[in-house]
Amino acid sequence: MSTGSTGHPDAERDEKGGVRTALAGLTTRGRSFLAAGIAAAICAYVLGQSDLLRVGLLLAALPLVCALFLYRTRYRVAGSRRLSPARVPAGSEARVHLRMDNVSRLPTGLLMLQDRVPYVLGPRPRFVLDRVEPGGRREVSYRVRSDLRGRYPLGPLQLRLTDPFGMCELTRSFSTYDTLTVIPRVEALPPVRLTGESKGYGEGRQRSLALAGEDDVIPRGYRYGDDLRRVHWRLTARYGELMVRREEQPQRSRCTVLLDTRGLAFEGAGPDSAFEWAVSATASVLVHMLERGFSVRLLTDTGNSVPGEGADGFAGASQETADAAGLMMDTLAVIDHSDGTGLSRAYDVLRGGNEGLLVAFFGDLDEEQAAVAAKMRQRSGGAVAFVLDSDSWVREPTDVPGALDRSGDRLRMLREAGWTAVLVPRAASLTELWRQADRERTGLTAAGGTIGEGTGS
Repeated sequence: MSTGSTGHPDAERDEKGGVRTALAGLTTRGRSFLAAGIAAAICAYVLGQSDLLRVGLLLAALPLVCALFLYRTRYRVAGSRRLSPARVPAGSEARVHLRMDNVSRLPTGLLMLQDRVPYVLGPRPRFVLDRVEPGGRREVSYRVRSDLRGRYPLGPLQLRLTDPFGMCELTRSFSTYDTLTVIPRVEALPPVRLTGESKGYGEGRQRSLALAGEDDVIPRGYRYGDDLRRVHWRLTARYGELMVRREEQPQRSRCTVLLDTRGLAFEGAGPDSAFEWAVSATASVLVHMLERGFSVRLLTDTGNSVPGEGADGFAGASQETADAAGLMMDTLAVIDHSDGTGLSRAYDVLRGGNEGLLVAFFGDLDEEQAAVAAKMRQRSGGAVAFVLDSDSWVREPTDVPGALDRSGDRLRMLREAGWTAVLVPRAASLTELWRQADRERTGLTAAGGTIGEGTGS
């Protein structure tokens, strides 16, 4: 995947200011020629030497002509930037391709390119380009990398121009920007068996139509493009308009991934903090469930759901699923702590319908919020909770007496409500915790479905 932008140096300044800028760009050589020409012209006037006057005018005119040449050249150089890819996981590299096109009829002098990048992506890249022939182009590239997720602007691209004689040097900025999106790291999860949910196209209790809404169960009016073989003639005669049969659609299991973003529920900051682990784990589960054919959505403690369109807010099929996955990854790239103190808004969203499988990543839970989380289990076919004790992520276990007992009480409340609850220690492997959740659920009941397998496997 790549993205690109094309532009010309900024020309939104008046003529007078542009000429002043051009004269201010005279190099030491250009200023010396201009001073020598003026001095020769004065001496020629005093001494009455016409030949010396012509030499002085030539010396003074040369840097001025070069400055005018560069001033007009800014409209004849085009630049473009292309990112490959435009969305990259944290810790991975992206390549930025720069291209300069000389669209004038004259060759350029020496060019120096400089692209602005945030400091977290690395040093500011600089390139020196030799003479570019009329209609020619030059391409260069550099790499960027960030261990921190986010959206980072690239640009504007700056171009330093010089004339062939080295009399003048000007810097121009392009007006276009590009954005590099650094999404959380995604860990490949193994297919495991957890009860409470059906297969991707199976016969579980919590199911939804994959390709149509629930109103597609009964016949409907004819729409342009419908196959005439689906016309229901009996109803057509009854209602006096064409009616068509609605074919039963394949059904997709649902999965909601809940991410607790409350600032008071997490301590610490940086790539190795508990909150960053939770964000990365959320992204991993979202990708895993989408790959297995589930209809998935992302929910936060604030009650915001991604994707938010449609009647139920779940991702659709085929291209809609890909778009929804990109939207959820973009959301996780910039998600931050919320100011909320509770999980009630997320609970209000969950109790509005059948959620299928519910996978939640909680920070520290007090007794009140643990009770709210326990009630979320009522509207789901299966529920898995990963509870992070952020105190253990910033302190040694011996420094937090009673923390394990408190965490054990919260886990016990969730398990009594029907959750498969797993405590997340510092720097834990999501893959191992995923398998642990499978083992714990398998130990509770022998009945179950497969969440890690896709269609008909």
